[in-house]
Amino acid sequence: MQRFAGYLESRAGWRALAVAFGLGALSSLAMPPVFALPVLLVCFPGLLLLLGRAGSWKRAAAIGWAFGWGMHVTGLYWITYSILTEAERLWWLVPLAVPLLALWMGLYTAIPAVLAWRAAPGWPRALVLAGGWVLAEFVRGWAFTGFPWNLLGTAWAFSALSAQGAAWIGTHGLSLLTVLLATTPLLGRRAMGGGLALLALLAAFGAARLSPAGPDPLPVTLVLVQGNVAQEAKWREETRIPIFRRYLELSEEGVQAARRDRPGTRPVIVWPETASPFLLADDAEARRVAAASLPPDGLLLAGTVRAEWGPDRRPTKLFNSLVALGPDGAIAATYDKAHLVPFGEYMPLSGLLPIRVIRGGVDFGAGPGPVALRLPGLPPAGPLICYEVIFPGDVVGSERPGWLLNITNDAWFGISAGPHQHLAAARMRAVEEGLPLARAAQTGISAAFDSRGRELASLGLGRTGFALAPLPGAEPPTPFARAGLLIPAILVGIFLLAGWWGTRLRGNESVGPLVVRT
Repeated sequence: MQRFAGYLESRAGWRALAVAFGLGALSSLAMPPVFALPVLLVCFPGLLLLLGRAGSWKRAAAIGWAFGWGMHVTGLYWITYSILTEAERLWWLVPLAVPLLALWMGLYTAIPAVLAWRAAPGWPRALVLAGGWVLAEFVRGWAFTGFPWNLLGTAWAFSALSAQGAAWIGTHGLSLLTVLLATTPLLGRRAMGGGLALLALLAAFGAARLSPAGPDPLPVTLVLVQGNVAQEAKWREETRIPIFRRYLELSEEGVQAARRDRPGTRPVIVWPETASPFLLADDAEARRVAAASLPPDGLLLAGTVRAEWGPDRRPTKLFNSLVALGPDGAIAATYDKAHLVPFGEYMPLSGLLPIRVIRGGVDFGAGPGPVALRLPGLPPAGPLICYEVIFPGDVVGSERPGWLLNITNDAWFGISAGPHQHLAAARMRAVEEGLPLARAAQTGISAAFDSRGRELASLGLGRTGFALAPLPGAEPPTPFARAGLLIPAILVGIFLLAGWWGTRLRGNESVGPLVVRT
């Protein structure tokens, strides 16, 4: 560490910003699908060392910004795949989209960098960096409709054991502990020993929480259908019927497998987001054909576009929806996506921007928000379409559902880290809320988790088929489910207050190099 500190001491000007960028890029390896958490033991100490040499708050902000830029350029590279689906029209965005988005996201890293620079060297600065980091995560999840993708605490989603802390402190709380643990190499042997003790405590808590038997599964088999349809082929006129037929055939095969492998259970078929190339809510014939694949006790939960029509039979509003169909083809329930993707489902500042990324002249409309959707013969479901699942503390409404249902079209992400990151976020919501979660994805990864985040079934990225999963019962509400973001917010306040208190104790050391202790 002394040698590393000496190297960083020699970096000045643009070289320090380049090192900060590189450390941020390296830190993204801690996120899914790599989960290389040990890299953070280099990245965050390096960030603190660079901040210790910053001569002003503006310089500290620039270092934090560079770190965040590197982190998000490498962590969000997969967004380019969504542009390449229409490369003939949007080719000019390819070299711009991810770097510009990452520049914006870097602002959220500049905030904790400035706060930490104002704190005294040593443990006060480490506490303030951790608290400021999660404070910025809160802002990132709210500002401009929010984009809490790749929260640092998601790095613990590689197993159910490591994720259990989220049941108490949420993913944001795990982010807080992650930053603190990552800074311990700079704080001496006692701090590193304390960090190892904290890791052991988290592991023991996870093992204790996983050891009791969970609630018994319901007599239901979820058939998670994955059509593996490429995004560029999805809405072509000549592919609509073949795609629809593929989903029907996979559904029939899934029902047969459920009857064979899980006899005595009711099959519930789940199609991904916008899986149907026909507007099921408006097309009685398409509903009839889709329902024909259902057994008498079956149910189809299908992603589809829903429209509201004007007098001239032109759509006045579109919705990204989930519809529940019974064997008679009647619509039993409908949910409209509430948290829409900017530029993907609606254009911000419509009419003011000189570009229109989404096709057509009609933006998608937003639904009412998290609901407990009543389904015949099933516990109420908490439907979450696409990235609605990435928002901690905002996936359950006023009425608690019996399970969470996430349908998504990850074909936008290509064969990349994006679907893995999306899946990890879904797993964290199951642990946080104490609710089982089922997930059907267009090209993968489809999966099901119990209420403690244990994987029950999965179908990998880029595969065509179905996965069979039981529907477990729900746990009692976890502490996080009861209090939501209040718990990590209190922890953030404690960390910041402790850091500032330590700074006051050290007096005039509030700005200066971080001492490396051995």
